Amino acid sequence: MYKILDRVDSPEDIKTLDTEALVELCAEIRSYMVECCAENPGHLASSLGAVELIVGCHHVFDTPSDKLVFDVGHQAYAHKILTGRREAFRTNRSKGGISGFPRMDESPYDAFGVGHSSTSISAALGMAEAARMQGEDRKVIALIGDGALTGGLALEGLNNAGASKADLLVILNDNDQSIDKNLGGLHNHLLRLTSSRGYNKFKDQVWDRLGNHGFRTFIQRWLRSFKSWIVKDSGGDLFESFGFRYFGPVDGNDIEQVVFALKRLKDLKGPRILHCHTVKGKGYAPAEADPSVWHAPGRFNPATGERIVSPGTVDRYQDVFSQVLCELADADPKVVGITPAMASGCGMSALAARHPGQFFDVGIEEEHAVTFSAGLAAGGMKPFCNIYSAFSQRAYDQIIHDIALQKLPVVICLDRAGLVGEDGATHHGAFDLSAYRCIPDTIVCAPKDELELKQLLYTGYLHDTGPFIIRYPRGRGEGAAWKDASFSALPVGKAETLREGSDIALVGIGPVISRGLRAAEGFGDKVGVYNFRFLKPLDTALLDEVLSRYRIVLTLEDGSMKGGLFGAVSERAAAMESAATVKGLGIPDRFIPHASQAQQQSECGIDTAGIEAAIRSCLKKD
Repeated sequence: MYKILDRVDSPEDIKTLDTEALVELCAEIRSYMVECCAENPGHLASSLGAVELIVGCHHVFDTPSDKLVFDVGHQAYAHKILTGRREAFRTNRSKGGISGFPRMDESPYDAFGVGHSSTSISAALGMAEAARMQGEDRKVIALIGDGALTGGLALEGLNNAGASKADLLVILNDNDQSIDKNLGGLHNHLLRLTSSRGYNKFKDQVWDRLGNHGFRTFIQRWLRSFKSWIVKDSGGDLFESFGFRYFGPVDGNDIEQVVFALKRLKDLKGPRILHCHTVKGKGYAPAEADPSVWHAPGRFNPATGERIVSPGTVDRYQDVFSQVLCELADADPKVVGITPAMASGCGMSALAARHPGQFFDVGIEEEHAVTFSAGLAAGGMKPFCNIYSAFSQRAYDQIIHDIALQKLPVVICLDRAGLVGEDGATHHGAFDLSAYRCIPDTIVCAPKDELELKQLLYTGYLHDTGPFIIRYPRGRGEGAAWKDASFSALPVGKAETLREGSDIALVGIGPVISRGLRAAEGFGDKVGVYNFRFLKPLDTALLDEVLSRYRIVLTLEDGSMKGGLFGAVSERAAAMESAATVKGLGIPDRFIPHASQAQQQSECGIDTAGIEAAIRSCLKKD
């Protein structure tokens, strides 16, 4: 079906292709991506924009001996297709199929595993230094894009790499439309001049003869000023201040320009950066027109671009958060929303449209988002900081040091808590319950349904001391009526009895307890169900009663059992020397691979069928 792509099984197969063939290959890769992602959804727009950069890297460099390190791994689809996984790409992100992100254990071409952003420069620098120390002649390339350069870790990596003088090439995949697309003929001439072997050999010889005295410094400053004036809008001066030699910008969707630049920069030494402008969604008109929607569009008709959206009768937790935050902001101008580049995903776009002055998107900067929220709270505002649970791990120190230690009232909303589905292990919010329950002066809670999320958000709004952490899952809720319900604060640290029983108590937190309630219905009066919506402070009064009354207590959580609710209940049972047997269902002590949320819940035994099976097993053993 594909004239060139069908013959490509590894990067070796594209080494001898001429420019015309490379252009056709890029077009075929895009067509194949669209074909596969239409049926098996994934991150489309970012990967469409990065095709020429990836094809160029594999055409010019000797991978996998040379190391290509990705940042924001969802731009790497062309890389997977070119590196022996063309057919496997049809299984992308599905159970038993390949990962949607580079993984070291999946292919030798995946030099470093990525899922979170801003890691490529640090990892690539480590690889470059390892190669130098071991006398290995290999090139190391970091491909960073999709806003990852705003992350603090990327800037730390730049700072260290520039100072180290390591042999490292950073390719900046800049798909921000506000950057000028090109600087005309003078820019192209400058790129050819500054990347040429003759120019750089001459430059190095001159530098060696000038030595380290003041005249060399003067010449360097003059050249930098001249180059900065030529490419004044490109950011070159910024990168050169880090110690990088800057080249670009080039059209990153022009394979001829990309290959030309990479060939010229391949054999240069030291830290250098190639600035490439690309179009997110390139080559597929619907994605180019609306790259935000087509970042991860779900299933769609590839011919028309019509998205196939299954109508849902139940609201998503993100919809609840969005509406409640807007209502709170309507009533109180001190309410502000903060997100690290996840406004549409978490539901904060509505606040941005309705109250733009009360909304802050700080970019991919989780640590800054938390400390910025702390500053807002210290200044008398009422911040709601929404971060995906897995990404909040980056801001752990800031939550402890800047919010909890100072007892500042910040509502931290951990979206995508628990098992997230096809994104897999890098994105599961598995560790939040365990991580945050040990922090003093911190509230940690999770709603069983949409209505409880609404009331917990309102309770957090009223809270005036320390972090108030609310975690909730990705996707649709339980179908609880919430929109017309009046705001009502929940008593902090109080659990609720959903059902009394005689033999087994289900003690849960979050929506999994709703599944537990359904599971219990088939066992008559043998099973009691208790919603411990606050992990911290724990309702020890009710828990003590449960541990005294029941022979078996089965904890339910969509999080790591190590240190989570299971850990808390086990600690309490040991402290009171309870005769009850404490068992747990949750995320086990291993990383859960990509699959659908339903498949992952089944694997961990926290779907309704799994809970029923656990109850049945407990009753048989009795």
